[in-house]
Amino acid sequence: MLRSRVRALRHGLFATAVVLVVCFVVALFSWLSYSDDRAVLASLTSRDTGSVVSFSDGAVEVRSPSGTARVAYENGARIVGKQTQVAFDPADPSRAVIPGSDLFLEIDRALGGVTFSVAVALLVVLAGVVRVLLAVRTARSSSVPVSVRRIRLQSGLMVRSWLEIDGPVERWLPVYYDPVLVTLPSPATVELRGGRVAVVDGVTVYPSGRPVTKHPRGRRLDNPVRPDPETRAPRGLAAQLRADAVFMVPAPVVGLFWAYLDGSGFTGWITATVIAGVLGLWWGAFRGSDPS
Repeated sequence: MLRSRVRALRHGLFATAVVLVVCFVVALFSWLSYSDDRAVLASLTSRDTGSVVSFSDGAVEVRSPSGTARVAYENGARIVGKQTQVAFDPADPSRAVIPGSDLFLEIDRALGGVTFSVAVALLVVLAGVVRVLLAVRTARSSSVPVSVRRIRLQSGLMVRSWLEIDGPVERWLPVYYDPVLVTLPSPATVELRGGRVAVVDGVTVYPSGRPVTKHPRGRRLDNPVRPDPETRAPRGLAAQLRADAVFMVPAPVVGLFWAYLDGSGFTGWITATVIAGVLGLWWGAFRGSDPS
């Protein structure tokens, strides 16, 4: 019983730890960038009104009674000829910013990186805590013997183990993978606790989702009626991570989409790609991917 609990918990904790480490690193670098940009902005204490006279090489030229400054401004051509507020360094009027300039965009993106990383970390931890509490609560319920068949279903990138439960109303229960499932006969009599936790040969197999009364979608593969007891079932975290690595495949596309929406370029792409990749690993652990 302890073996399955430790395996599922270790897999989930490892995936959660990877997400938390990546979120911490992203949040740290974003905060450092935010702090540097805020320090630059804080040094621009004087204010004036000026006009944008030209745009070239990603910067606009701003003239005001205090002097002339070149300000980095993405798509600055659209504001040429317009009046604008100018914040500048009283000791060096050439150091200036105007509303909408790149410095403000960088501050917003850096702050957004901190906020997004913290939000992802909190949601991952909350989802894990809720799943553990549900498993503990149902494990304390009384047990009922039922006849089940273990099946594997592939839906998209996800492959999961399910227990097909016989009864007046046929049910399907997704469970976290355990090597004992590979050699489970079909059908087999197991104990079901609280309608959600199955005990197989003294091993508690924990649910990775709610039971359903409609056959889940996906390509189905049934266990043999009498599996070969010498079958080598995948064990260990390395085998599980190899199976979960498939969920990292869409990460570069997600990163590209994010960089396009955010306009953050290569930095935004690599950041979003890394976060999407580790979330893919975590999703496989959370949903209970099957490496067999």
